[in-house]
Amino acid sequence: MVYMEVNMANEEQIGFHKGALATLAKEREEFFKILQVVESLMQAHMKALKDLGVDLEKEMKKAKEQLEKQSKKSIDEKLDLD
Repeated sequence: MVYMEVNMANEEQIGFHKGALATLAKEREEFFKILQVVESLMQAHMKALKDLGVDLEKEMKKAKEQLEKQSKKSIDEKLDLD
C-alpha cells in the first residue's frame, strides 16, 4: 500500500513536469514569433534610415563612444578620480 502511494506521487510529479515542459515549449514558440516580428520591424527601420542616407555604422560607433565616455565618467566619479 505504501509502495502504491509513493508510485502515485512519482507519477503525479512526472505528469506535472511533463505538463510544465509542454506549456513552456508552447510559450517559447510564441516568444520566437514575437522576436521574429520585432527583428523584421528593426530591419525595415534600418533599411529606411539607410535609404535616407543615414550611416548606421557611424551612428552606432558614435553611440558606443558616448556610452563608454559616460561609463568611464561614472566610474571615475564613484572612485573620486576627478
